[in-house]
Amino acid sequence: MKDLTNDIIIHNNINGTEFIQFRKLLEYPNLKHCYTLRKNNINVQIKNGDRTELIDSYKKVANALKIDYKCIIKPHQTHTDKIEIVNSVKDLDEVDGVITNQKALTLCTTSADCTSLLFYDDAKKVVGNVHSGWRGTLQKIGQKAVKKMIQEYDCNPKDIICCIGPCIKKCHFEVDEDVKEMFEKEFAYTKRLDDIIEVGNKINGIQKYNIDTTLINKIILKEVGLIDCNVIDSNICTVCHSDLFHSYRTDKEKSGRNGAFIGMK
Repeated sequence: MKDLTNDIIIHNNINGTEFIQFRKLLEYPNLKHCYTLRKNNINVQIKNGDRTELIDSYKKVANALKIDYKCIIKPHQTHTDKIEIVNSVKDLDEVDGVITNQKALTLCTTSADCTSLLFYDDAKKVVGNVHSGWRGTLQKIGQKAVKKMIQEYDCNPKDIICCIGPCIKKCHFEVDEDVKEMFEKEFAYTKRLDDIIEVGNKINGIQKYNIDTTLINKIILKEVGLIDCNVIDSNICTVCHSDLFHSYRTDKEKSGRNGAFIGMK
């Protein structure tokens, strides 16, 4: 097994279910969390309306984390900036972020190169889970989640931890001029476009650009009050490690989905 363990994360294998966990979140014994790998048929995805593989993966994760798989909440994500407060198990359509203070619930988002943001405020005992693809990042969904935690639960942003899961990094997030211009327009105010956008290769005469969405998320989270030491990046590119993680850029329509889970006990 290729071991991803470093000073930020731990790579675990419990009963054949492989996942990574953030050392920072493991400091809190009341938390349950993980980000799954693709090994052993872990695929947190509904295929053509069939939930069999999804439920099977839920059960494997639940067994490893010692949680109730029936209390997992996974919204139907559609690259929105919509965030919901959840207090019970329910269906959520066109939602890309969930927040709760309920101990019985485990929040799940899925991705295959998009960014998963896991939030925790130990002072207020609130968790959040956000799917931030490039469209969600343009809409600052991560920042909006923090604002909702402040508004709904009176969280102090200085107490909020955000762990950034494996995702497509700048090395592989290659876009055309139209997407590049969207990011330029939205984030010019940061004065960091030279760091965010890099001129890439020319392919068939068309200029490509590489964009650092992880850096953007770090910037916008700090804008809303999170402190440096509480914004923790896994530093894992899902494309570079597509042998371990589901990656849409690598596998296209055949790609499965990785699951990011967080909840309290």
